[in-house]
Amino acid sequence: MAKVNISLDAELVVEVMVLAGVGSPQDAVEAVVRDYIARGHRTEARVQRQDEPRRTTDSLPPLPEG
Repeated sequence: MAKVNISLDAELVVEVMVLAGVGSPQDAVEAVVRDYIARGHRTEARVQRQDEPRRTTDSLPPLPEG
């Protein structure tokens, strides 16, 4: 996997390290990024599940009126 070097404010990184309970700045920031991505995937999955019933209802042919 390719690596990227970025500069961050030291206070920000220290706060992330404390909140994540990690001693390494690299590991702390990586944990935050991975958590952010995982939350995005969970949100996408929830939205898809909520939309599925609507899609199946919309795709049914209309009932005959008589």
